[in-house]
Amino acid sequence: MLCSFTREAWGALESMKVHVRRHWPEIVPRMDFHIVLAGLIAIIVASSGFANEVTYDRLLNTSQEPQNWLHIHGNYSSTRFSKLDQINTNSVKNLSLAFAVSIGGQQSSRMSGGTLQGTPLVNNGYMYVANGWGETYKIDVRSGRQGIIRWIMDPAVNPLQVDMPNNRGVALWGNNVYTATLDGRVISTDIDTGIVVWERQVTTNTGESFTGGGPLAVKDMVLIGQSWGDNGTRGWLEAIKAKDGTKVWRTQMIPDPGEPGHETWEDVHNSYKTGGASLWVTGSFDPDTNLTFWGTGNPAPMFDPEYRPGDNLYSSSTVAMDIDTGAISWYFQYTPGNYLDYDEVGSQLLYDAEINGETRKLLGHFGRNGFYYTIDRTTGTFIKGTPYLDKITWTEGIDPSTGKPKGYNPNKPLQEYITGGAPRRGKPAIEACPHFRGGVNFWPTAYNPILKVAYGAAFEGCFHVAPSGKQINDPNKVVPGELFLGGTWYVKNPIYGSIIGVDVMRTAIAIKTIHPFPHYGGILATAGNLVFAGHLDGTFAAYDSVTLMELWSINLGGAFKAPPMTYSVNGQQYVAILMGGGGTNLSPLSTPELNNIQNSGMLFVFSL
Repeated sequence: MLCSFTREAWGALESMKVHVRRHWPEIVPRMDFHIVLAGLIAIIVASSGFANEVTYDRLLNTSQEPQNWLHIHGNYSSTRFSKLDQINTNSVKNLSLAFAVSIGGQQSSRMSGGTLQGTPLVNNGYMYVANGWGETYKIDVRSGRQGIIRWIMDPAVNPLQVDMPNNRGVALWGNNVYTATLDGRVISTDIDTGIVVWERQVTTNTGESFTGGGPLAVKDMVLIGQSWGDNGTRGWLEAIKAKDGTKVWRTQMIPDPGEPGHETWEDVHNSYKTGGASLWVTGSFDPDTNLTFWGTGNPAPMFDPEYRPGDNLYSSSTVAMDIDTGAISWYFQYTPGNYLDYDEVGSQLLYDAEINGETRKLLGHFGRNGFYYTIDRTTGTFIKGTPYLDKITWTEGIDPSTGKPKGYNPNKPLQEYITGGAPRRGKPAIEACPHFRGGVNFWPTAYNPILKVAYGAAFEGCFHVAPSGKQINDPNKVVPGELFLGGTWYVKNPIYGSIIGVDVMRTAIAIKTIHPFPHYGGILATAGNLVFAGHLDGTFAAYDSVTLMELWSINLGGAFKAPPMTYSVNGQQYVAILMGGGGTNLSPLSTPELNNIQNSGMLFVFSL
């Protein structure tokens, strides 16, 4: 695309044209001038705008260009690890604010939940980020001193039709930016002009939405998950053609009648139609197995298992699908018949590590239910699990042979992993630990391949829950709200936070630190032996990768609910993070210190 030329590139082209015309006879006496000119254009294009094209090869080999951040999770393996090390344990004390950019969209929210939860992408000095409403920004960050907004693509989502304006990122493919919207569209935007190339209404049923993880670009497709299972819908993953949005395949996360797994919905009123199992965190991809891995949400209604007896496949699971067809290759369900809202949508970490003297292809996952799991990513075979939270009361542990919670009985339609520890209609509220948000929830985790340590940021604490006992007589007329939560909940004691490092070769806790407030934003790990994380009280901090000792921090006055990322321009490393969302929209967590933190929308970028 000639429009992607820079002024410098055009200047160089004009100079070369003049030189060739002056010396034409001695340079190319037998060649057509236009053939030579075409060659010159190819050279210029290779060093200018065309070099910005995001190809499948570049997405596969992101480690070869650590100056860029081309995936939401950094790479197809979702490890959020950067090889950049200019900012390290010795130099991080000199980290300071380089510049900030105000990101709009917060004022449109009807609630304080208009949050910024996404990860900025960077390609050769240009940053791409979306706010909670899916308004997508291209920001020129080449100077290192200022972020200049080059264009904004506004998808024009109707705020009166949306209760929770969240967007966790965009995807890059070719010369386009891909955005999933709250009202169920996928939009392809020209990377140079900000003009919409195409848009398609992908969701088809009332209540469906893309409120969660951003698209994943693989081969010539863009994958996106339906995220609003708690709205009485079924989760699904759809692959669409990047060039025009045409559907390639769609895989339902709750099987239809006659499909394997449908028998795990044992009711007689078709609860599978409103059963949840949504996908709201961007998945991973393994080119060696040709599989894509996505975590699924809780079954719905979340707190009333009596409405939907059975294991409720494929909710609360990791599901591995063939990237070309969407066919399910394997699944691993963490909490069958989940009744405490322990989604398992969180990051699917892909790494190779030695287990009992054998190097194996692994998938690591910080379960929202409080356990870290190691799974063979080729077969889905459980290898080992370990608790990572201070207090877990909903089960006595993980069966070392199956990975199922202790207390699981495959012959029972209703599970009760601890006697008296499951919510039941007409019974008093029960206490469960962890809190229903986790553990580690949707906020991304990270993996350092040098140290062989996986990092997660977590909630620590408990909650009380009781079913409402209300019936859903017609699953086709589900009313959002209490009917599909299936009950009510409350918190008695303060919720605090932690950062945990797991030794993946042993599936054992290597290091853990406790923080005064729960985490909500996620982790970045770097070759500078650092771990970065934002906090709900406005603190952004860097920690030593080995000890998790705080080495640097700054408080910027707003809640961090997004994960950090890093990139470099002209040899200078930067760390960036979005800040947006007030303290009260977490619902009551017995953390009154956060209640007066106001909503905001900012991009902060730091450098040495």
